[in-house]
Amino acid sequence: MKNLKSKAFFIYSFIFYIILSIVLILISWQIFEPNAYNFMVKNFTALENASDDIVLVVIDDKSTAKYRWPWKRELYAKIFEYLNDYCDTKLIGFDAIVANLDKDNPQSDKEFFDTVKKTNNLVVGFSLIDDKPLDAKAAEIYEQAFYDKFGTNIEDKREKYIYPSKYGSFSKFPKEYFDAVKATGSVNSTRSPSNGYLIFNDLIISLNKKYYPSLSLKMYMLLNGADKLTMYDESVVVEKTGLTIPTMVSYNGIHNYIKFYKIKNRTSFSHKKYSAVDILDSLDKIKAGKPPVIKPEELKGKIVFVGGNAKASAIKVIDAQPTPMLHEHPGVDIQAINLSNFIKNDIMKISSLKFDLFVILILSIFTFAIINRFSVFKSIFILVLTALGYLGLAGFCYRHDFGVNVVTPLGIQLITMIFAYSYRFIVEGKNKEKIKQAMGKYLSQDIMQNVVKNIDDIKLGGKRANVTVLFADIRGFTSMSEKMTAEEVSKILNEYFTEIEPIITKYNGVINKFIGDAVMAIFGEPIQDLNHPVNAVKCAYEMLRKVDELRDKWLFEGKPKIEIGIGINTGDAFVGNIGSEKRLEYTVIGDTVNLASRIESYNKVYRTNFLISSSTYSHVSNIADVIKISEVTIRGKAKKMDIYEVLRIS
Repeated sequence: MKNLKSKAFFIYSFIFYIILSIVLILISWQIFEPNAYNFMVKNFTALENASDDIVLVVIDDKSTAKYRWPWKRELYAKIFEYLNDYCDTKLIGFDAIVANLDKDNPQSDKEFFDTVKKTNNLVVGFSLIDDKPLDAKAAEIYEQAFYDKFGTNIEDKREKYIYPSKYGSFSKFPKEYFDAVKATGSVNSTRSPSNGYLIFNDLIISLNKKYYPSLSLKMYMLLNGADKLTMYDESVVVEKTGLTIPTMVSYNGIHNYIKFYKIKNRTSFSHKKYSAVDILDSLDKIKAGKPPVIKPEELKGKIVFVGGNAKASAIKVIDAQPTPMLHEHPGVDIQAINLSNFIKNDIMKISSLKFDLFVILILSIFTFAIINRFSVFKSIFILVLTALGYLGLAGFCYRHDFGVNVVTPLGIQLITMIFAYSYRFIVEGKNKEKIKQAMGKYLSQDIMQNVVKNIDDIKLGGKRANVTVLFADIRGFTSMSEKMTAEEVSKILNEYFTEIEPIITKYNGVINKFIGDAVMAIFGEPIQDLNHPVNAVKCAYEMLRKVDELRDKWLFEGKPKIEIGIGINTGDAFVGNIGSEKRLEYTVIGDTVNLASRIESYNKVYRTNFLISSSTYSHVSNIADVIKISEVTIRGKAKKMDIYEVLRIS
């Protein structure tokens, strides 16, 4: 029954531990892990420079100070003209959405559209929106036309992780812009639902089962002459270059984690940045025959992203997102970072769910094993080193572009430690209780309790104390045992001792030892009892009555007749631990003990059952009817002494 209770306790405890661990994992993944990811990326992953082949032209505060926002589109046309005609840039990415015409400046729009049309190395941004179109037929026509002109050959080989798109329609280009553009890429972005940070790139988005690459991915394909992508369950592959991008899927599309780079000193950018106004001034100066602000040679052969990030202007031009690197990270730089990832093959990989759970399981098993094998301090030391080692390993992983859980495994380790130590202490407590109960069968429970209470102060020695010592012996036991088998003798003795032990305990007595068929009990120590002589005598009287009951029972069972003799003496004696440093025995020694034993032996001489010394009688004379036995010679005593047979007590 006890084993079943222990197993049930373990099972219930383990179930509670599993439930608590699951709750912690879910909370950690939603709250702690995203912030830990940001910290690790910033401090361990973003230690390299972005591609030097990519630069930024930014509409910054300096630009909007000279040309008031919103800009006429002819200014963009001039930027593209300078980059394409004078700098011979490799590719231009326009991180902006053109969704309508500038009716107040039609000529400016015309110059812009004409420039876009002749800029063959320009890739512009487009976006999908959540709203459903008001005119479904017109939207369907535009969608088909968009796909026919700008669509990318994307083969879908996925077998799972296929979700319907959340997007409802396009943010449409004006017809003139649609006709002028040569290539497009999506500038949609999705923040982490856990903490609102932008940590992944919307690599491919979809609408009505048609797929479109991001601006950065489209630019990578054009740079490498690639015309096909293949989507797998957990990756997207650029077929021509073999670039394999690990992915995750949501209703917003197919995403890849971004590997961030160092932010350049005193800027908010990972790439070299030029002010848009300097590009415009350079074009004007060259046309006027003057030295440009930015020499065309600086941008020759570069990949250029054009976008806005003006914060101080009256009408702010802020295209920024919170990232692990910056609270307001310019969107144009993020687009450039994505392309840098592809060009440098800096692919950020994230541990899978199976990997995360495996790490948690191994760490939990290891923690439990260490706690059960080593002492508390040693196990804590090992587990602290383990935790520090895991943090170091996590840092190493992030340094090599592999994101792993940081907080969750250590949180589970802490939970495991609490559970394991609690379980260990409970089990040890139960084991100690079992040991106490087992040892209590060899030692008195009271002595055992005294030992436990003073566990740190156990030593040889003791004290003198006034005690009452009781000896009880079975009459004719030797001759009786010769006629019985060992099993029969053992059964009788065990039943006898089982019946008298509670009586001794009832009167604050302590069984000091069993000596064959005899019992030695102490009253007054270690249980403090000022009335110990009276209790000892009452105990002896009740023992005799219990033996009478047993004798009738045994006679009925055909067992031999048994009688006991009891001797009691009161006096000072040494009480405490005797023996050696390695083997102690709690006992009472001295003349008081010896006299009690010899008084008991006189029961045989006088054919009595219950004898007490004069010192004991002096304490119980008011409750005991006795017969005085005068001038008895006690071995070892020079003078004769009186002893008393107790007949009854009141």
